[in-house]
Amino acid sequence: MCLKKIVFFIVSVVLLCPHLLAVQMECNIPQTDNVGAEVMPQFIEPFHNLPFKMHLLKYPTFPDYTVNVKDYAITANKPITELVNRLIMETCQKGGGKVVIPAGKWKSGRIVLKSNVNLHLEEGAEIEFSGNPKDYLPSVYTMHEGRQIISSGSFIYAFNEKNIAITGKGRIYGPPMDLPIRKNSNSIAWIEKDFPERIEERIFDGMDGRRFFAPKVIAPVQCKDVLIEGMIIERCMFWNINPILCENVIIRGVTVNSVGIPSGDGVDITCSKNVLVEYCTMNCGDDCYAIKGGRNEEGARMGISAENVIIRNCLAKAGHGGLTTGSETGGGIKNIYAYNCVFDGTDMPLRFKTRRPRTGITENIFYERLRIKNVNTVFVWDLLGSYNFVGELANRLPLRPVTKLTPTVRNVCVKNFIVESANCFISARGIPELPISNIQIEDGIVQCENLMPIMHDFENFTLRNLSIVSKQNKIHVLEGKKMLMENIKFSLPENKLYLKVEGEQSEDINFKNIHPNIEIIKE
Repeated sequence: MCLKKIVFFIVSVVLLCPHLLAVQMECNIPQTDNVGAEVMPQFIEPFHNLPFKMHLLKYPTFPDYTVNVKDYAITANKPITELVNRLIMETCQKGGGKVVIPAGKWKSGRIVLKSNVNLHLEEGAEIEFSGNPKDYLPSVYTMHEGRQIISSGSFIYAFNEKNIAITGKGRIYGPPMDLPIRKNSNSIAWIEKDFPERIEERIFDGMDGRRFFAPKVIAPVQCKDVLIEGMIIERCMFWNINPILCENVIIRGVTVNSVGIPSGDGVDITCSKNVLVEYCTMNCGDDCYAIKGGRNEEGARMGISAENVIIRNCLAKAGHGGLTTGSETGGGIKNIYAYNCVFDGTDMPLRFKTRRPRTGITENIFYERLRIKNVNTVFVWDLLGSYNFVGELANRLPLRPVTKLTPTVRNVCVKNFIVESANCFISARGIPELPISNIQIEDGIVQCENLMPIMHDFENFTLRNLSIVSKQNKIHVLEGKKMLMENIKFSLPENKLYLKVEGEQSEDINFKNIHPNIEIIKE
């Protein structure tokens, strides 16, 4: 009698496990109103149980000295560029402090931050930055899509400074949307074959017939101890927030609205180390949050990776990618940890990109406690790109020799997530000569229209402890090795799973503990 009770209890627990898992995950995974800029706390919370070593980033402090633009003879119609830059320089020379932009509508050209200065935008302050290339002279050193150039830099720029901040609840606007300059292409790809070898010859200032690459919004270069907090950014001309070659960066409580603007990325971390992004809200014309490591062989020569990046309590709404690595991977991307984030309306919430000539290693990526809804494809590995940008290298075949320019994507772990609604669960296009490797997707609940229609060129791909409801029941594997689906609860049409496996290298495609006992039909 006791044995029967024990057996009945064990069976009951097994049957209830999916329900208990769902209840537990709902408690641990944030809702939309738990994340984003509107709920940013006053203080930065400590880091706990990081999957890699990283020191706690300290909130920067500044001397008790404040100067306010309103204390000077200014008018709303006259640009404040010269005055603000002068006040920043004077404040720096006095040892540092705060330069305040008061409430009101202001126009400006490029503002240059200096060490130990906090540029503070009061609530009600609105700065509209110029679309005239002359307002960004002299040209400055920066990186544009992973290449080193001399150009406009950014609306708010800094080079080789320390302990700097842009804070406050003001608003930053790019120039009006109807300006002809917005029709210019900002892509490096179109001129990459004719790119000058010497950096000092890469001048893109729009003068004397030269090409003009539009300024980013906030892009410090080679700076340490950087804080960007609180503002709303709209109408960018190119990427919004882009720390380049920086160390110890905090980005928190920022809202970006750039829907409809090409290359309107939200937060792009380029070749920077020890970065915290938290409580931000992105509604973007391209990727919401992106990690980049330099472009092609030049990025590899620089040898500066994007590493030790934490993204937490953030919201991604519209955008091509929610959280993206690449496609610039030359210097490497490693040690990325994202948790407690929500993706609502993003096209591809978890996106991994590179290209055959991009080189570099993308590795040690950890994501957990994510809520995903109203999206196209949840997981996307796009390692080949399109013919428009890389020519015939976008073709999967023929196999190319593995060289120093062949990129690697490996060691990705995603767990504890809920997909409320998606068109597709996984799409993976690897590089056949160097496949995607060591992927773990665990402890998730998924509702989707399509399962895994494209699974190309991978090795060691594990899906474990998942509950999947899909209206389509097909998995297509091409040149895949060592794929394991373990402890999966499926809800599929006709209780059938159609598995198509192609390629001479395909092997060890295994299923273990699948519930219910579905029929797996090999095509």
